[in-house]
Amino acid sequence: MATSPTPPGAPGAPAARCVPAHIHRRRWVILTVLMLSLLIVVLDNSILNVAMKTIATPAPTGLGATQSELEWAINSYTLVFAGLLFTSGLLGDRLGRKKVLLFGLAVFGAGSVLAAVSSSPAQLIAFRALMGLGGAFVMPATLAILMNVFEREEQPRAIGVWAGGVGLAIAVGPIAGGLLLDHFWWGSVFLINVPIVVCALVAMVIVVPDSKDPAPGKLDPVGVLLSVVGLVLLVFGIIKGGQLADFTEPEVLATALGGLVVLAGFVVHQKRSDHPSIDIGYFRKPAFSAAVAAIALVFFALMGVTFFIVFYVQSVRGYSPLDSGLLILPLAAAQLIFAPRARLAVDRFGARAVCTVGMLVVAVTMAGMLLLGTDTPIWVLEVLFFLQGTGMAHIMPPVTVAIMQSLPREKAGSGSALNNIFRQVGGTLGVAVLGSLLSTSYRDGIQGTLDALRGIPGPVRTAAGESIEATLGLAARLRPLPAHVLTQRADEAFLHAMHVTALGAAAVSMVGAVVVVLFLPGKMDPAPHAAEPRGGRKAGAAR
Repeated sequence: MATSPTPPGAPGAPAARCVPAHIHRRRWVILTVLMLSLLIVVLDNSILNVAMKTIATPAPTGLGATQSELEWAINSYTLVFAGLLFTSGLLGDRLGRKKVLLFGLAVFGAGSVLAAVSSSPAQLIAFRALMGLGGAFVMPATLAILMNVFEREEQPRAIGVWAGGVGLAIAVGPIAGGLLLDHFWWGSVFLINVPIVVCALVAMVIVVPDSKDPAPGKLDPVGVLLSVVGLVLLVFGIIKGGQLADFTEPEVLATALGGLVVLAGFVVHQKRSDHPSIDIGYFRKPAFSAAVAAIALVFFALMGVTFFIVFYVQSVRGYSPLDSGLLILPLAAAQLIFAPRARLAVDRFGARAVCTVGMLVVAVTMAGMLLLGTDTPIWVLEVLFFLQGTGMAHIMPPVTVAIMQSLPREKAGSGSALNNIFRQVGGTLGVAVLGSLLSTSYRDGIQGTLDALRGIPGPVRTAAGESIEATLGLAARLRPLPAHVLTQRADEAFLHAMHVTALGAAAVSMVGAVVVVLFLPGKMDPAPHAAEPRGGRKAGAAR
């Protein structure tokens, strides 16, 4: 006797499909193209760090940029990028994520060309801001499109691949930068973006489908303006506090607190509006709020550590920029290996257990930096990097899945933007706070040695205490004996400062572990679904 098919929605029935069949068949090709778009944004930020010393060199080798100008070459990008993330996510949901992504890629490519041919530090800062504008429209759109071309059960695997690609790009950047600087002028680190942008644009037009919210409602210009102003003020205050190594300065407090006040106004406006840009109620979901907090905390710790590891490897241990990039490979390899497989651990043990263990592993490896000295075998650092990458690989995919699956598909752009905002603010705060801790600890450790030097003007002493690079620059101008003593003391002072900073990063990671174990659910609740529009296609699905 024939059995009737199980009706949709009945127990044991297959989940309803939201993605059209022709899109579903080429979903992995689409993800590959999205990874190409993501690659240039992540790679550019990591590649620039390698070129900083060259750009600081006087013309014709570099631009002769000062320390402050170098900082703003990085920070102008961060400021614009963070300030426009939420706006770009909203525009993607409203206008179409593919359109927004194509716009972002084109602007990023144009900014890269202009940055490569900059003739002054001021021009470089301005064109880096233009690149930040493009990057802000690329990052949220890639994850939002991903959520609309994969069915729910495959999204954790796809996000794992996406997260692994981010880790790979972080490692490839310094290696590519070292190779380029060995053979070409400093502008080549920006010009390398252009062929990647062209390939991504062509592939995007041919392969990637568009998607958007079919019923976005009325525009919320007040909410958009408040989000931009609040984020820019907050990030500027954080950056300025890091530069001054003093978060109590009036300029820092005024901008950072002003940003928080404006963002609080944004939240109040969203609650009262009948057409809000984002439903604040999402933050009442433990899966959502705990996940964004975990992202902010882990990037706070990671970016702060990345800041001092570059100086440890190059200034204390004497490795070249290219060698430094190669030393980061274990971190990237671990993410590339384990991030796509993190879903298997989550399926077996639950997101809470997996992310908690990942956070603890990151905290232990941060504390493991205490093992590093002037003559520690370099394999110790490599093991720490691999374990740290393994921990990160078991944090980022699950918490990203928790964020994105807490929202309906048609709000994927907004969800992706919030994911990136918390990551960017956390990372910026980590560099500022942990960087300030590093600088203050180093200055306290080296000041006595600098004060003991005879015949050195006061301003020169003060400048030499700002960083280990500045101290080594002074040592290079001294006679052999005092130079040797100063170099040795500089290494000792930096190692002490590095260890203090690593303990700070470990403490932040432990806070992240507590947040995850207390608030992140073990299993995800079903995501809210939009009503089925006419024609039978789910809202927000790719086409």
